[in-house]
Amino acid sequence: MVLIGMLDSPYVRRCAVSLKLMDVAFEHRPLSVFRNFDEFRKVNPVVKAPTLVCSDGTVIMDSTLILDYVEATLPEERRLLPARLDARRRALHVIGFALAAADKCVSIVYEKEQRPKEKLHQAWLDRVIGQANTAFTELEAMMAGARPWLQGDRLTAADVMTAIAWRFGQYYNAAEIPAAKYPALVAYSKRAEALPEFLSTPLD
Repeated sequence: MVLIGMLDSPYVRRCAVSLKLMDVAFEHRPLSVFRNFDEFRKVNPVVKAPTLVCSDGTVIMDSTLILDYVEATLPEERRLLPARLDARRRALHVIGFALAAADKCVSIVYEKEQRPKEKLHQAWLDRVIGQANTAFTELEAMMAGARPWLQGDRLTAADVMTAIAWRFGQYYNAAEIPAAKYPALVAYSKRAEALPEFLSTPLD
């Protein structure tokens, strides 16, 4: 299978790190939705990252859908999303906040880098920054119980998405997402980013 997209996308990086953690072989093609638009469109007509091209040529997009498919091909012990209902519910609860944090951080980047300065809508930008910080505040409270991960000794899909969202937010929006407010997330991110699967999949 082939994963298409740049690792500076939190969603592409989420997929790449997750595939490595699940020991799934894949090829990574770092195509940009901006610089390689026409080339990307030949694979996926809507040019959405991440895109996964399956072994039979089927194209799947959206990180959650990609990982849902991949996990369905694996035995339970290799999957990152817990199978037991209560553990799965807790993981999905965390993933929802982490995805929201990532979504809002991406919106901040687009507002700062893609919108002409004379058309910047400050009230909207302030709202998005507030939503991102609210999501990270919720995640910060959850991190207090990590031992060392959110559900014990074994890293899960919730850990991956939380770490990915935090790293993205700090790389691009450190001024808007002040690390000093989130000491638990800072320590948590340091643990996650030290893992080989994260180290070999750098955002930058």
